[in-house]
Amino acid sequence: MSANSEFLWYIPNDTKPGHRGDAPSDTHNSLDTLTSQAKALEDHGWKGALIGAGWGRPDTFTVATALAARTTTFEPLVAIRPGYWRPAQFASAAAILDHLTGGRLRINIVSGKDDLAAYGDSEGDQASRYARTKEFMRLVRRLWTEENVTFAGEHFGVTNSTVAPAIAVRGDRRHPQLYFGGASDAAEQVSATEADIQMFWGEPLEGVRERIERLKALSATLDRDLPPLQFGLRITTLVRDTTEQAWADAEVKVAEMARGQGERWGDHRRVVAVGQQRLFDLQNQGEVLDDNLYTAPGKFGGGGAGTTWLVGSAADVARSLRKYQDLGITQFVLSDTPYLAEIKRQGDQLLPLLRT
Repeated sequence: MSANSEFLWYIPNDTKPGHRGDAPSDTHNSLDTLTSQAKALEDHGWKGALIGAGWGRPDTFTVATALAARTTTFEPLVAIRPGYWRPAQFASAAAILDHLTGGRLRINIVSGKDDLAAYGDSEGDQASRYARTKEFMRLVRRLWTEENVTFAGEHFGVTNSTVAPAIAVRGDRRHPQLYFGGASDAAEQVSATEADIQMFWGEPLEGVRERIERLKALSATLDRDLPPLQFGLRITTLVRDTTEQAWADAEVKVAEMARGQGERWGDHRRVVAVGQQRLFDLQNQGEVLDDNLYTAPGKFGGGGAGTTWLVGSAADVARSLRKYQDLGITQFVLSDTPYLAEIKRQGDQLLPLLRT
């Protein structure tokens, strides 16, 4: 794989145990448990981990700060929603966390609908939400790279605003990278102009190819004034010592999901966004697509990255990930359960194959 490719994991960040088939434990979201995962990521070759967000889940900034304080190289990819934050407040919080961690912070901007009323948000209309997100991202970037910022937009405004401490420039990195997802027309308009990295769910190669080509063309049409958009993949990777064992274990997992009616798997089902619907629709094309993209989990409660899985030996999964990389994917956020055991297994078996 390209030397520019980066590999991150996923830290579940949930209040209830047993997330996506993980082993249930009363201490599943204790600081010691989450720290053990973050340290294992450091020890087994991973760059960092996505920390998921949603109303009713632990605050991502709090979790990321605690884990960063207990690690040395772990890079948290912190999911945040513009509806939770005002831009200047967020830019300031992110700037200090980036400063305290020596430039380890990454940000995942989430615009999909959540329990808006619970936290006092009213931007339920898709067009309004994405227009707000676009304004949020543009203003945050200005606050990170300029002083005495004055801005009056449709959704936000600041006057003579300077974030302190200033984000330290580190080589080509002027500020934390802004990851973004979404497959609707409104989402792609935001990504093409404001995101640093567009994330895709685990779609077949042809679908990802089409979306990359469309986003590149859209970036040119909209006169993007940032460095070229990069692309990432968020997917479950079920890796075992042999191909046969991987598929046997995958089928057992799906059977367990079916018996439990997808309990603790469907954290993306409350509102089915365009990108999520694309994943569910893959079931109509077949149970296994491309070489080893397994769509059956989506029938029984899989949501988001749990909807489709790459299944196989380390060599099988590495071969598939290389094909995504050939399309232009450079950022990979992988996961499987049990989380800690799979951090170690895939770090030791899969990552070395992706770096040769």
